[in-house]
Amino acid sequence: MDLTKFHGIIPAFYACYDDEGNISEARTKVLCEYLHDKKVQGVYVGGSSGECIYQSIEERKDVLTYVAKYLKGKMTLIAHVGAPSTRDSIALAKHAEELGYDALSAIPPIYFKLPDRAVYRYWSEIVDSTELSFIIYNIPQTTGYTLSPVLFEKMIQNKKVIGVKNSSMPTLDIERFKRVGGKDVVVFNGPDEQFVAGRMMGADAGIGGTYGAMPELYLQANELLREGKFQEATALQSEINDIIIALCSLKGSMYAGIKEILKRRGANIGSVRGPLEGIYEEDIPLIEDTMNKIDQAIAAYCK
Repeated sequence: MDLTKFHGIIPAFYACYDDEGNISEARTKVLCEYLHDKKVQGVYVGGSSGECIYQSIEERKDVLTYVAKYLKGKMTLIAHVGAPSTRDSIALAKHAEELGYDALSAIPPIYFKLPDRAVYRYWSEIVDSTELSFIIYNIPQTTGYTLSPVLFEKMIQNKKVIGVKNSSMPTLDIERFKRVGGKDVVVFNGPDEQFVAGRMMGADAGIGGTYGAMPELYLQANELLREGKFQEATALQSEINDIIIALCSLKGSMYAGIKEILKRRGANIGSVRGPLEGIYEEDIPLIEDTMNKIDQAIAAYCK
């Protein structure tokens, strides 16, 4: 299988709401067109940045439908289908398959602390429910579960399991997963703060929650790595990290801040859904300063 369509910069797709906080097809279209114009390689739909845990299964199906409507055939589409129950995850998986997505992905089961055998069964039942490729999502800081190289090696015995979106912080994990899978799997760097380090440690691509706020910078960092300009890529990562730290310093949710930036760029996709907090009045100066930082970095590195 040609895995190159999963390489490159793949933004995590944000939830798009109308002014009443409902899923909006019109605003989903706006974000689809915005990201397509930026020439990213694909989108990761319905994950953390998509606020999936705060949406019903039917809402999540709607989001998958709208993104496929506007982006199918234009870029790689990955559907995150992790849900509290195996039944709901499979329902989302089958829906994504009907829509023509390129791959599925899922976090491990959340809330209850389950043994490896239960996590293996959960992921395997999702994999077996469709003919689509599958990407494990490892994010222990939010799920409380850490994927081991041993379980990863067991999972990739199923040829439909093509990789892992690794959002644990140690870059060692990326190196270990790549060593286990080799050329036959795709390892995605998850933590945006270490995109350059993750790629240099073996990640083939990146999926991230801040990519949509500054896709130009991640695309350029990826290109610099491809060209072997590691010192310049590292310097750009430092600029990216200043921006991420600023976004994380907002009183409101980071995602609300990103959505405010997009709104000011002409892509209004609404705010966030509670219990996530929207932006506060005192966040506005920091958001404006952050936009300036993004613009300055683009001017300096993306010539």
